[in-house]
Amino acid sequence: MKNTIFVTEPSLPPLAEFIPYLEEIWENKWLTNNGQFHQQFEQALAEYLGVRYVSLFTNGMIALQIGLQALRITGEVITTPFTFVATTHAIHWNSCTPVFCDIDPVTYNLDADKLESLITPKTTAIMPVHVYGNPCNVEKLQRIADTYGLKLFYDAAHAFGVRTHGESVLNFGDLSMLSFHATKVFNTFEGGALITNEPKLKQRIDFLKNFGFAGETTVVAPGANGKMDEFRAAFGLLQLKHIDEEIAKTRRVAERYRAALAEVPGITLMEDLPNVVHNYGYFPILVDEVRYGLSRDALYDKLKANGYYGRRYFYPLSSQFPSYRHLPSAEPGRMPVAEAITERVICLPIFANLADECVDRIAMLIKDVEGEISEGNCA
Repeated sequence: MKNTIFVTEPSLPPLAEFIPYLEEIWENKWLTNNGQFHQQFEQALAEYLGVRYVSLFTNGMIALQIGLQALRITGEVITTPFTFVATTHAIHWNSCTPVFCDIDPVTYNLDADKLESLITPKTTAIMPVHVYGNPCNVEKLQRIADTYGLKLFYDAAHAFGVRTHGESVLNFGDLSMLSFHATKVFNTFEGGALITNEPKLKQRIDFLKNFGFAGETTVVAPGANGKMDEFRAAFGLLQLKHIDEEIAKTRRVAERYRAALAEVPGITLMEDLPNVVHNYGYFPILVDEVRYGLSRDALYDKLKANGYYGRRYFYPLSSQFPSYRHLPSAEPGRMPVAEAITERVICLPIFANLADECVDRIAMLIKDVEGEISEGNCA
């Protein structure tokens, strides 16, 4: 796989910079359970992101599950089908029923204009996703949540550092979840976080992620083990020192793609949204088979044959998986926008150290519709 370019590549700081952190962990012999690096990382993240409280987790999936528990969500949760399946799984694991809402044709986020018709007496929460880091219609979603007395819990797995109108997108709603998986713009190998501005909710989350312990012998709730260890917390502290530079480099990759692919018939690019600070973690394109001359899947196969692994992200829809397609809201034809986009979307390789010649070669393969195999990739 030496000459393969994947859809992403994890950003890693110089190894030598991580050694002093490891030496301190060896010296302290405190490996987990709210150690000094865990505490420092929570504080540093809150300051960097512009939020009040951060609770660190071993991964984003556990954070989603604990977040639903902390908000005491039951019954039906309205969400998007255009997401990684962890969003839907977390709802299911909390014995709730996902109700799928169609998506906006520009941002690919849950369409707030189609939401209210799905609310029933069993609805207790809305779980939108900031897809590819594009902020949802946070103002309208909040108005709907307030009107119907619903909790609003954002899956912000893609939205590290994203701001809208000068405000962190993580400050909207009752809770937001971040993922620090290796594929994300900001990674701690594996990891995640819940963001809230409410001190009592932060306290409940911290109880629930540590077996429900509120003291040495006091257990206040049936919690889980979702804590982040000292190694990943220390790594996160180091990553924060480099993240602005990494995002700036990734932005240049996105700009190079846009310049190269702007005039390709049948290829639609996702542009930056006004008044939004993006993190450029994904570069999705839509393929119109009739105008372009190839289907999305044919283009995906062509790129892969040349050593470039894009990703059909998100395909299929979560609502189309066997676990969920029996639900009334998952019935074919009920979400025409999502059903169309999932058949046309592909995310191109993008990461901070993707070489210009790789971007140019990928763009050339896309523009050369008739061509099949290049002379070799850029790796």
